[in-house]
Amino acid sequence: MNSPSIQRPDWDEYFISIAELVSSRSTCIRRHVGAVLVKEKRILATGYNGAPSGISHCKDVGCIREQMKIPSGERHELCRGLHAEQNAIIQAAYHGVSIKSSVLYITCHPCSVCAKMIINAGIGEIIIKGNYPDKISGELLKEAGVKIRVVQNKQ
Repeated sequence: MNSPSIQRPDWDEYFISIAELVSSRSTCIRRHVGAVLVKEKRILATGYNGAPSGISHCKDVGCIREQMKIPSGERHELCRGLHAEQNAIIQAAYHGVSIKSSVLYITCHPCSVCAKMIINAGIGEIIIKGNYPDKISGELLKEAGVKIRVVQNKQ
């Protein structure tokens, strides 16, 4: 019996799609970002951008960055939330999961703060769906030898 051909996503499409789903948990008013840490085609940890556990979410109390008119890509310390990459790295550490030589799938390019965390966490490659206005980030990642690929899922 012949069954119709099922179009399976390739691994990059699959994990980027999961990162997009993870981003739907974001509580940020300005941008929803999702991250998935993967090693040998297995998910190690996920993260989305939002306030730390037990802290009020921006969607509930307002955005400090909007109130102060801070442009995207600047003054990252002036925010209630953590970035998706930070939350994924923290989640792995919290549960004692090594992410050395892993691949990070993320829905936008990391900022320079996250880039430094990615470098020191030993993440070997980043696969990105979108862009972000932080030139320093790309320069740091390139200098550290972290591979960066931009992909678009075909959904």
